[in-house]
Amino acid sequence: MGREQIKVELIDYMGNDLSTVNSARVSFDKESSFDTEITKGAMGEDLSWCNITETLKPSDRGLVNYLANHNHSTPFRHNSVTLRCDAPIFLARQLGKHQAGLSWNEVSRRYVDTPPEFFVPDEWRGRPDGSIKQGSGGIVENSLTSYYTIDVRPVTEQYGGALLYCENLYHNMLEAGVAPEMARMVLPQSMITSWYWTGNLLSFAHVYKERIAKGAQLEANWFAQDLDKIIRPLFPVSWAALVGESQ
Repeated sequence: MGREQIKVELIDYMGNDLSTVNSARVSFDKESSFDTEITKGAMGEDLSWCNITETLKPSDRGLVNYLANHNHSTPFRHNSVTLRCDAPIFLARQLGKHQAGLSWNEVSRRYVDTPPEFFVPDEWRGRPDGSIKQGSGGIVENSLTSYYTIDVRPVTEQYGGALLYCENLYHNMLEAGVAPEMARMVLPQSMITSWYWTGNLLSFAHVYKERIAKGAQLEANWFAQDLDKIIRPLFPVSWAALVGESQ
């Protein structure tokens, strides 16, 4: 499981690369438009069978890159993306630090008491080497050290047992009449939660750059990869400029 339990789904969006361009050009009371290419389909003159491709003019592409490279950030806020995200609590709380320009509404176990889902890692990572205090190192496997043998099988079994115990206790508390808002306190950080996340392109680009970075947690890297797959096709020029890939 693991990787497949972290999900990002597009719900809605507003704007495109031209929104970035024209929100900048309005300063000079100017407005641009897409370059449009029409390719005839199999039905010849019947335009309903044509493919229409819209791209930014070279000058507008240059403007977007200029804006990003010189930290003229406001034009990248005139758009909106709404996502539905699934991730374990421990990751969601990391992502929740990013709220400037974003809005977050999450499933609340004050109101729902459906069976919880728990994050199950594909492997266990070890502590990082050296003096680094955060992150993780290589995969922990059955291995011989100078002092003892590390066997992760009991850890995996105990983890599963702990999840089962917490889930059973949760359901027992509900059956005993305990309110969901109190029963939820026994559920661990590995529980999967779901939320709507809405914001502008500039804010999501900040989330992406922080969480795709080498020092971010692996599960955060996965989330950032999914974020990129959804947003890049919607705003290809603006997104590339914001994440440092302008050409």
